[in-house]
Amino acid sequence: MSVPYVYDAGALIAIDANDRRMWAIHSVALEEGRRVVVPAVVVGQVWRNGPRHVRLGRVLRSCEIQPVGLEVSKAAGVLCGRVRTCDVVDAIVVVVAASLGAIVFTSDPGDIFTLADGTGGLAIRKV
Repeated sequence: MSVPYVYDAGALIAIDANDRRMWAIHSVALEEGRRVVVPAVVVGQVWRNGPRHVRLGRVLRSCEIQPVGLEVSKAAGVLCGRVRTCDVVDAIVVVVAASLGAIVFTSDPGDIFTLADGTGGLAIRKV
């Protein structure tokens, strides 16, 4: 079984902006049968233009949108406290990725690396 991918807001913004590299990454992931996960809060972070998000909507239909419940939220809060940041959405991305043993795709690896260090480390790819 292949390693899952988790997309953060930067990955979705790149897709919405028609970034060829991110489209290629996503296409290959689907061809390989990878599980591609997007925490629901990340969708809320990037969805700004309603129905004009045609590309983004198409990609999201091919992803697993993971609801964020109480336990993930608490774990993200603890992680934020541990690494002294307040970006709870990035912390949720890291918590979800850590729970799945996934690779995180992000445009801002600095924040994700800091959070990932607080969990014992993750594989992170810059988009």
